[in-house]
Amino acid sequence: MPHRAPGSSGRTRQQHLSGKPISCYRPRGSAEIRHLIDEGFQAFNAARLSEASQIFASKMLDPANDTTIGLTIAGAMTPAGLGGCVIELMDRGLVDFVISTGANLYHDLHYALNFTLRRGSPFVDDVELYEQGVIRIYDVLFPADVLLETDSYIRDFLVRERLSGPMSTAEFHYRLGRDLMAQRPGCEEYSVVARAAAAGVPIYTSSPGDSSIGMNVAYHELMNGGTFMIDPNRDVNEICAIVLAGKQNGCVILGGGSPKNFYLQAQPTLWEVYGIPKGGNDYFIQITTDQVVWGGLSGATPAEAVSWGKVNPGVLPDTVVAYCDSTIAFPLMCEYAIGSPHGRRTRKELMHKREALVADLLRQAKAAQATRQPAGSTRS
Repeated sequence: MPHRAPGSSGRTRQQHLSGKPISCYRPRGSAEIRHLIDEGFQAFNAARLSEASQIFASKMLDPANDTTIGLTIAGAMTPAGLGGCVIELMDRGLVDFVISTGANLYHDLHYALNFTLRRGSPFVDDVELYEQGVIRIYDVLFPADVLLETDSYIRDFLVRERLSGPMSTAEFHYRLGRDLMAQRPGCEEYSVVARAAAAGVPIYTSSPGDSSIGMNVAYHELMNGGTFMIDPNRDVNEICAIVLAGKQNGCVILGGGSPKNFYLQAQPTLWEVYGIPKGGNDYFIQITTDQVVWGGLSGATPAEAVSWGKVNPGVLPDTVVAYCDSTIAFPLMCEYAIGSPHGRRTRKELMHKREALVADLLRQAKAAQATRQPAGSTRS
């Protein structure tokens, strides 16, 4: 008999990959879910999720408030099929810009390229998976070839697009999304990156080198040379310009991490660095399993964020942290919002307004600089 490692299931590659395909879930505004959230979620974190859903649907999405809404995404949301929720929000104008980990965008490309991720179990032998060429993201399983083919597409795109000079991650993802639609017509129904390009929603990545997309960009620079580079300074200024232009600003934060802080640092950048007293966010929703007692919570509670100027002091009733798994809470909140009276707004299409917004940021920053005290001076 062949040797089998202790604990090994002896399952074949085909058996590991026999689970149901993970589909791109698109919420449709379920009245039953709205009833559950309004009437059944009454205490503890169920009540916090109810508050978050009501703030999002009734206040942030109210056209009278004209709120510019940023969505930040950390955690493996697209591998779990929840990119469909983001697609639906973008299509309906319920999200104006996105800041995501690069990993979420990379795994989103699998759907655009028509690869299949499957439901599996977290209780498997990972050595066995490695030997059989199967990749695991908790209980999501797929062939390693999916990574290789996705990498190949990214590298071919970089050569095909002939990118040159510095650009923001928003511009890069926009070019990538348009290429996806050209190469795979109809993929915008399944891909966040492609839908964002179609809807004019800018997508930023706060750590562009920290993903397989960044790994392939690095390969392109080393092997092919050229002048193309991702410029994080442009990302910082574009986010600041978007926040500065917002009549009101609000965020929906999934998880936390770098995307959360990258969004929330916009207000301190404006007042602390540029000298523009914009004020903090008017609405703040976070869905997280992190704990503030460890000193993190991926960038503070709403109350602590007030001290940084990230949240307006008078709006704390319109801020909430729901301590829930985002893969559970986010689709519920999306169903609630889409089924609300404000379940569709006119899209802002900020992707196409970035240059004008940054120009206005520069104008206001220069005006503020002219009124600042000289360096080294003291206040009386």
